[in-house]
Amino acid sequence: MTPPTLGNTTPGRDLKRRFLWLGLAFVGGLLVLSMQLYRLQIIRGEEYAAKSVANFVKEVRLRADRGVIKDARGTILVDSRPSFDAFITPAFCTDCAAQVLPRLAELLGWDAEQRQKVEELVRVGRRSAPFQPVPIRIDLTRDELDLLNARRDILDGVEVVPVPHRNYRTGSVLSHVLGYMNEITQDELGRLNADGAKYALGDYIGRRGLERYFESRLRGVDGVRKEVVNARGQTLTDLNEKLGENSVVLPQAGSNVVLSLDMRLQEEAEKAFPGVAGAVVAIDVNTGFIRAVVSRPGFDPNLLTGRVTSSQMVELMKDPLQPMINRVAAQHYSPGSTFKVVTQLAAFKSGQFRPESVVNCLGGYKLGARTWRCHKDAGHGPMDAKHALQYSCNTWFYKVADTIGLDAISEMGKALGLGSPTGIGVLGEVPGIMPSTEYHDRLSPGGYAKGMALNSAVGQGDDNVTPLQLALVYAAIANGGTLYKPQLVQRIEDLDGHAIEAFDPQVVRQMEINPAHRKAIVDALVAVVHEAGGTAYRTRLQDVLVAGKTGTAQVVRIGAVRLKTHQMDFFARHHAWFAGFAPADNPEIAVVVLNEHGGQGGSDAAPTGMAVIQKYFELKKEDASSPPPRSNQPYVLTLPPAPKLEDVMLTRGASPPNAAQH
Repeated sequence: MTPPTLGNTTPGRDLKRRFLWLGLAFVGGLLVLSMQLYRLQIIRGEEYAAKSVANFVKEVRLRADRGVIKDARGTILVDSRPSFDAFITPAFCTDCAAQVLPRLAELLGWDAEQRQKVEELVRVGRRSAPFQPVPIRIDLTRDELDLLNARRDILDGVEVVPVPHRNYRTGSVLSHVLGYMNEITQDELGRLNADGAKYALGDYIGRRGLERYFESRLRGVDGVRKEVVNARGQTLTDLNEKLGENSVVLPQAGSNVVLSLDMRLQEEAEKAFPGVAGAVVAIDVNTGFIRAVVSRPGFDPNLLTGRVTSSQMVELMKDPLQPMINRVAAQHYSPGSTFKVVTQLAAFKSGQFRPESVVNCLGGYKLGARTWRCHKDAGHGPMDAKHALQYSCNTWFYKVADTIGLDAISEMGKALGLGSPTGIGVLGEVPGIMPSTEYHDRLSPGGYAKGMALNSAVGQGDDNVTPLQLALVYAAIANGGTLYKPQLVQRIEDLDGHAIEAFDPQVVRQMEINPAHRKAIVDALVAVVHEAGGTAYRTRLQDVLVAGKTGTAQVVRIGAVRLKTHQMDFFARHHAWFAGFAPADNPEIAVVVLNEHGGQGGSDAAPTGMAVIQKYFELKKEDASSPPPRSNQPYVLTLPPAPKLEDVMLTRGASPPNAAQH
């Protein structure tokens, strides 16, 4: 185009006009180009995106098998079962909002909320990662699978993928130890992948217990297979043959986790424990490895890992027994008379008491204007240290507290690990409380008062321990003063069963316990079980020498009239305890039983402890004569159902206390 000629022009003006016209033409071209780009990328972006991926090389994810979890003998407790998930790849989903998603909503029975959630996932996926499959239904039922496969021709971008789902073969048994899995969140996805992980939308990740603690070891490494697909995401078989062997990177399976638990002993503990709530811990006193662990009630990890409904979650959260709480380590309780071994060790260490020291029990101990009651109203009469433990005479321990003070008892408890986490790691835990004068001055209204020491000396007041902590206390007394870190896992194995990493016993602290003091306490604990009048005498074993102590921890203050257990509201009943080890002369195993709101230690906890100890030595004898092969077989649940709250007699007005009241 030639610019018009004007009269009286000069060469300089003519040049300026030419540059002006060139500039206008350039700007006009840019405007036309911008409008075309807007039309192609914004207005018809979805259409052209689908066309642009014709003969696109798609990377198909090959999921790694997650490692299994086994007991000490190789019995498989957790593995994976085959299942199918449905995904949409936004780039391949033509006319998604108007056609595909409404068809899916009809086929899968989505309500408005579910459909809206999937639409948002696809919308976000289209913007951020259009070629990454978006999960739209996890763990399809057989009917849903058949429906989707039958209508694949009208569901562009939808694919059904085989995805293994976790299978917890023990049900609610060991649920707090094993944990569960659920879908990774957007925040976790960004954070973990930024650290080098390779998670994707819809992936499941370990929650709680072993699944969480060993997530990186169990998970494995996914593989990939390259496929040539058309604009609808359909595989083009002829072209795929040209990709060759380099088109596949095989996945690497996750490692297996082998526990220290023996399911044969675990079954005995589950069967023998009568409580609707509580805990059982059996631990090797010479290594710290846990051989059996019960936390009741539990939850079904298969439910939480699968299609849990909102109503099911509400039911779990509203359950007055709080099944999601791990009672072994994440809940603490007054230990009652099982704590008296700590007080007796502190008494001996102070030098003001010896095993021969006698206190006369007249049914209680008077301090100031108040009398602290013994459980025997008529009194026990003159008591030395041995008989004070054997008959569980409170008065002897009240005298100790009045003489040596709270801090000496607190110091001994802390040396034995009370008031601090055990470091087990796999399980979430609370530190418990080992009160001192400083503790009461800081937290108790009015500060420390001398009577607080009397309460602590018999395992009441603000004393709070977890069953796991108490098991470690008795294990340390059993082995002469070695405090071990408790462990649930013996080793990590590869797919073929070869050890990748083995875990050795870990000593936390070596206490100096005077051998004479230890012998006096062990002799007294043996008398508790094997001599007439001992609080566990009725449950004694005939062929195993057991050193043990029962405990009955008050939940509410005893009134003027003592009530029998069945006369009390369930949540006002005492906690029943048993703690002990065997054989007393050469200890191997320590067992602690807590029957929450169960009644009396001698009748409602000691029988369970004895049954577990008896089974332990039966299994030891059985394995010595015929060592069991590593089974590597799936566990088959043969246990009877655990008792429920409605099975327990409740009196009118029963109501659950807050967790802090336990």
